[in-house]
Amino acid sequence: MAAPHAGPGVLGWPQAREAARRAGLRPLPALGLPLAEALGHTLAEPLTALTDLPAFDTSAMDGWAVAGPGPWRVAGRVLAGRTEVAPLDDGAAVEIATGAQLPPGATAVLRREHGRVDGTLLHACGPTPLTTGQDVRPRGQECRRGEELLPAGVPVGPAVLGLAAACGHDRLSVHRRPVVQLLVLGDELLASGVPRPGLVRDALGPLLPPWLRAAGAEVAEVRGVRDDFGLLRDALRHSGADVVVTTGGTAAGPVDFLHRALAEAGARLLVDGVAVRPGHPMLLAELPGGRHLVGLPGNPLAAVAGMVTLALPLLRARSGRGAESPAAAPAAVALPGHPADTRLLPVRRGAEGVRPLAFDGPAMLRGLARAEALAVVPPGGAAAGETVELVEAP
Repeated sequence: MAAPHAGPGVLGWPQAREAARRAGLRPLPALGLPLAEALGHTLAEPLTALTDLPAFDTSAMDGWAVAGPGPWRVAGRVLAGRTEVAPLDDGAAVEIATGAQLPPGATAVLRREHGRVDGTLLHACGPTPLTTGQDVRPRGQECRRGEELLPAGVPVGPAVLGLAAACGHDRLSVHRRPVVQLLVLGDELLASGVPRPGLVRDALGPLLPPWLRAAGAEVAEVRGVRDDFGLLRDALRHSGADVVVTTGGTAAGPVDFLHRALAEAGARLLVDGVAVRPGHPMLLAELPGGRHLVGLPGNPLAAVAGMVTLALPLLRARSGRGAESPAAAPAAVALPGHPADTRLLPVRRGAEGVRPLAFDGPAMLRGLARAEALAVVPPGGAAAGETVELVEAP
């Protein structure tokens, strides 16, 4: 049996997270996608404006486009979608709709509620005098053609799609999403129904995929694997995923086969244990061909700790996304810690800072379900008023 390449000892929590990020620093290749298919990917190139935005002087309100001081002679109407608009002489006005192109010569837009028509004359009756440029969106107010709007590395969400469309793009250059295979290990897991003696429901199969997708991944498969070395070995050998995520089997119990399976696969261990509670026996390995495996503990909250420590930094980097800027907040009360290791503690925010939640054991999810974040509590705990780093909860 082959032995795995020599790996590190147990790493501290920040060192393990940085090791995972660096392991994924070679983002997946770029590809051009239509806007409708780019959602969830990451920009591979800066998004630049293909036009001034707005592309022409635009009315910001329904009302009248006016030229010069009033009163004005009203003649005609301009609606949105008109491509040719006649110039406006001094002392003249035309009805105009929001978003319509401002006629050449117009100096302002008088809101409908601030105008009064007496015969053919329009009078201003607003609370303040009309000023030049009022309620006009001038050409290029938001951006100029060629201007960089977003840098590479920004996730493509709905607002990015809207901005890209507004400034003229039909396609975006994005990184391919890393394909993830989730292997849920264990004979004791049920896919449905109520737990019964010796059997428990699989909580991680439903919990982890949405979080993986939010980190930029495409979850190709969620599959249960029984406690059998041969089945696990073959699953690793035949996986075509960029990243394999496993749950359970990371420790040294009688059916914890993951280390042995990695050895036979010729894997190189990058992280083999992290000084964090819960989640200490987590691991990160590089598989042949530049693929990776993240081994999460089987206990639910411990698996979540492994997600935020190893899986998410790796996936963000492989997706082409930059490292997240850590959030921080004061502790409203003393936060309990582990004597020697970093602790990830479910918390909620309040006016005075973050407060811990009950039901925070490694096998529990009740606290996490109410949490707004995980507080990174240093060894020994954090005193009331001390600032702690926060990791956003799913």
